[in-house]
Amino acid sequence: MKFFVDTADVKEIRDLNDLGLLDGVTTNPSLILKSGGKIADVTREICEIVKGPVSAEVVATEYKDMMAEAKILARIADNVCIKVPLTLDGLRACKDIRSDGRMVNVTLCFSATQALLAAKAGASFISPFVGRIDDSGWDGMELIADIRTIYDNYDFQTEILTASVRTVNHVKQAALIGADVITAPPATLKALVKHPLTDKGLEQFLADWAKTGQTIG
Repeated sequence: MKFFVDTADVKEIRDLNDLGLLDGVTTNPSLILKSGGKIADVTREICEIVKGPVSAEVVATEYKDMMAEAKILARIADNVCIKVPLTLDGLRACKDIRSDGRMVNVTLCFSATQALLAAKAGASFISPFVGRIDDSGWDGMELIADIRTIYDNYDFQTEILTASVRTVNHVKQAALIGADVITAPPATLKALVKHPLTDKGLEQFLADWAKTGQTIG
């Protein structure tokens, strides 16, 4: 499974990348706003840190304008992945952007049939929002399982990018189902390493070592 981080915070991205945990980054207009920077500058800096796909989202809602924005975003770096919404115009843009050889992340997916359309349009990634589905009273992970089955049935190459991930359990369930990628906030990725028995065991090891009076080196 690939790990993407869902943030435009350059410091957080740099820290996680230094750990060797990152395969890519996802951003959106809300995260760019939170970063306080200009989209081109922030995206360029992220692309210099992370070698994998960096999703940068168009904000236009009509095909022609989406294509114009996609061309601007594509010039930022070779690893920019153009992010488009799951609308008819977005799917048309996806098809044409992919024909130019650029990666496309189709976002705001909330149903298996939407995911099927994205795959038909040639999307590099489909981003189902599991957290938001959970908020609405449905099971977000059930959607991931449905998409996995459909994509396997027809050998679609579109990667399932589990998005709106909020918990460690979301990551575990996505991995069990066979999602290709998860994107999560920095805090959620860091929480994956945590377990109370690990902390307790380390505390005991250190206490016993101190009793030996030894040093290493």
